[in-house]
Amino acid sequence: MPECWDGEHDVETPYGMLHVLIRGAPKGNKPAILTYHDVGLNHKLCFNSFFHNEDMQEITKHFVVCHVDAPGQQIGASQLPQGYQYPTMDQLAGMLPSVVQHFGFKSIVGIGVGAGAYILAKFALIFPDLVEGLVLLNIDPNGKGWIDWAATKLSGLTSTLPDTVLPHLFSQEELMSNTELVQSYRQQINNTINQFNLQLFWNMYNSRRDLEMNRSGTVLNAKTLKCPVMLVVGDNAPAEEGVVECNSKLDPTNTTFLKMADSGGLPQITQPGKLTEAFKYFLQGMGYIAYVKDRRLSGGPVPSASMTRLARSRTASLTSATSIDGSRSRTCTHSDSTEGVGQVTHTMEVSC
Repeated sequence: MPECWDGEHDVETPYGMLHVLIRGAPKGNKPAILTYHDVGLNHKLCFNSFFHNEDMQEITKHFVVCHVDAPGQQIGASQLPQGYQYPTMDQLAGMLPSVVQHFGFKSIVGIGVGAGAYILAKFALIFPDLVEGLVLLNIDPNGKGWIDWAATKLSGLTSTLPDTVLPHLFSQEELMSNTELVQSYRQQINNTINQFNLQLFWNMYNSRRDLEMNRSGTVLNAKTLKCPVMLVVGDNAPAEEGVVECNSKLDPTNTTFLKMADSGGLPQITQPGKLTEAFKYFLQGMGYIAYVKDRRLSGGPVPSASMTRLARSRTASLTSATSIDGSRSRTCTHSDSTEGVGQVTHTMEVSC
């Protein structure tokens, strides 16, 4: 991939054009970091706070980053034509191999939020050889039932589109408090995203089917994600129940479940430092980045062995009182619990 590809691109796929932003250039045989945003957002609204975090920039200098916008969702997008058939969730996943091929990526580590997490999980199920790891925030692996579908349709008749989408993005506590963040995103969703295009994406997301994956041994010919996965959800987030269920469908030996306190519905926006810290551990466990610097401890390196143990241990209960994201102390506990069919799962709870 030439250096000049750094910037915005429109990539042709079997299901239409995709708007893509590239940052950096491939570094050796390392995978690209590929992001996919939630419905109601685009790559800027969803990921700017996260990727502009100082510690995250320390990570991204080692990788090429590819931000994907769902069709018609990027800032300044033209309105899609009347009668346009928006791609299904399966087709949105099926557009991504064209992006990987276009830029010559050998593989990706995906970071997806909500609808984007669903799309990346589907992509990994269909094309497992292209995906080395996934960070899935607020994923709901289930399709909507008729009652939920009817409730969504009724809400759309009585509320503006931004106010219909906001309960998908934010916790009830955040909405009731009408925080500055909620007010800001209500305004940005209304002013920066084409509302006709957003309605099409919202309708398609709410028409999704169940992700066809199950933990090995639970059903005949069970199929699940093969790559390392980090599931992330904020406390009291609207997606909490879905993320817990997704955890029960994944291989417990390569899955980390991260529940973030005081982060609301969008942890990558409200707690970018903590999420960056967890992402470092995740990459360490995959064998990338020899060490990371703890800026609080005179910039000294954190040994990779301890980083790997913290990120990937399945047998020990560890407690760390060291904060990598700033001056506040942080407690990180790893606990083993039994779920579903009696297999061990791994849970990491992060709190201030």
